[in-house]
Amino acid sequence: MAEEIVINVSQHESRVAVVEQGLLQEIFIERTHSPGTVGNIYRGKVIRILPGMQSAFVDIGQERAAFMHVSDLIDSHGAMISERGSDYKFPPITDLIHDGQELLVQVTKEPIGTKGARITTSISLVSRYLVYLPGSNHVGISQRIEDEDERERLKAAVSGIQNTEDGFIVRTAAEEMVVEEIYRDAALLRKRWEQILNDNQNAKSPAVIYEDLPLPLRVMRDIINQKTSRIVVDKKETIASLMRFLDDFIPDKSENLEMGGADVPLFDAHNLEDQIDAALEQRVSLKSGGYLIIDQTEAMTTVDVNTGAFVGRKDLEDTIYRTNLEAAATIPRQLRLRNMGGIVIIDFIDMEDEEHKRQVLRILEKGQQADRVKWKITQISELGLVEMTRKRTHESLLRMMCEPCGYCSGRGFIKTAESVCLEIFKEIQRQVRRNRNACLVMASQSVIDRLLDEDADCVSELSNALGVEIRFQVEASYSQEQFDVVEVVT
Repeated sequence: MAEEIVINVSQHESRVAVVEQGLLQEIFIERTHSPGTVGNIYRGKVIRILPGMQSAFVDIGQERAAFMHVSDLIDSHGAMISERGSDYKFPPITDLIHDGQELLVQVTKEPIGTKGARITTSISLVSRYLVYLPGSNHVGISQRIEDEDERERLKAAVSGIQNTEDGFIVRTAAEEMVVEEIYRDAALLRKRWEQILNDNQNAKSPAVIYEDLPLPLRVMRDIINQKTSRIVVDKKETIASLMRFLDDFIPDKSENLEMGGADVPLFDAHNLEDQIDAALEQRVSLKSGGYLIIDQTEAMTTVDVNTGAFVGRKDLEDTIYRTNLEAAATIPRQLRLRNMGGIVIIDFIDMEDEEHKRQVLRILEKGQQADRVKWKITQISELGLVEMTRKRTHESLLRMMCEPCGYCSGRGFIKTAESVCLEIFKEIQRQVRRNRNACLVMASQSVIDRLLDEDADCVSELSNALGVEIRFQVEASYSQEQFDVVEVVT
């Protein structure tokens, strides 16, 4: 299916949308004040080691110290992870590093929430066709390249230029490419690594040694593929830099680059703004009338499947099956679009037929094949649940564009006016135990209205029982949960 890449660059942010038949598939956003750091290389200093957690914190010059587990260190001291058995025991982290030690590290995961960046000492450099692994002798081929003859050809080509001090992973874009182009990438990566080593020797921690490409150029390197039919940009400066990049590295795609957004803002012209807003909503409607409820928490994401208005044409089992099928086809796109990672729990509607379960799972896995991020799916459990994991390296779309509600603090709910009134009654009783003066209740309009209306009898009884006057004052700036009970000296 043809794919379009739409790039909007402004003074404040860069946005890249991947679109298929007018439908937004993925959105990448990078704010000017907080550019992405994944792939960046730093000279950092170890500032704290946690032996009990086999971890360390490293100052790389960011607001929060970066985090590193012993597994992020061991590959630079021993074998590749894939070569270690399940019973492998990591050595104590204190045998590998010490406080104050300076390290060359690379960011593998952006700071997310209150956590700092995740880093590793196993450096990798990315080009169009290769991932370069200095200090390793590993050679790998992208799993997306399925043809065995092509895999063997690429492996033989890379093995021919490999030495004992470096390794390579052949990326999907290298499929069917001539060997000379792959060799050119290898030479560029080796030259880049030499420059990084030189810069590191002259740097004092914390320092940035290497920064990855800006978002629009990273998209050209990592996302553009044979399906890409158009690349639409709305800034002359951006289109000029993209043209130079394409001419140098992907010349057959230069003719797909075009200018847009002259009369109407580019994302408006492609109906993308509304689709981005929809991706922030909790509810996702299905064409049949069913719907998904997507809840994102710090620990995991849950997806609940519901039949909604869909009643089907045959029987209940058929209705459930068709709803689950449609949900399974929709969920992979939603995960990519919302950039949700970590643990994802999908609650399909319970099905009796085992074949129906297999078909729903097959559709889910088929949809995930288009995902550029590593993922894993389990079987449907007896409760109709599917557990899956999706690698998380950046903040989700929701976390990037939104912040916790100031009223509910991210709970998604606030206390009812009735609940707040009951709390006020308890607070009045506490106040009266300390003094016998009148009380002034300051609260929101909705709470004061209830105290003077539905709860007026309760207020009167409380006032008589305690022998104090109770007064009220509306505070327009208070949320429904906020209130104060203060002493009034008469």
